[in-house]
Amino acid sequence: METADLMLDGNALGGALGEVFVGEITVARSTCASCGAVREIGALAVYAQAPGSVARCPGGGAVLLRVVRAEGRIWLELQGVSCLELRAPED
Repeated sequence: METADLMLDGNALGGALGEVFVGEITVARSTCASCGAVREIGALAVYAQAPGSVARCPGGGAVLLRVVRAEGRIWLELQGVSCLELRAPED
C-alpha cells in the first residue's frame, strides 16, 4: 500500500484534539516550524494507521504534531508547530 493511500486530512484529528482543546480545533491555524507555512489543522496531512496519529505539513512533509490516545490519557506533541492560533471562546 502506498503512503498516499494511507493519508487522511487534518479533520481526522478533530475528535482527539477536541477532547484537549475547547472549541473547533480543526480551524486553528498552525505554523510549520520547518517551512513557515500557515494552515488550519483540518488542512494538514494526517496518518492515523498506527497507535496514534501523525500530522505532517502538506508543503514540505515535516511532522507538525503527534496525538496518541490510550488508557484514558492523551499524549500531544507539537514540536513541529512554531505557533498554534486558536479562536477565543465567545463570552
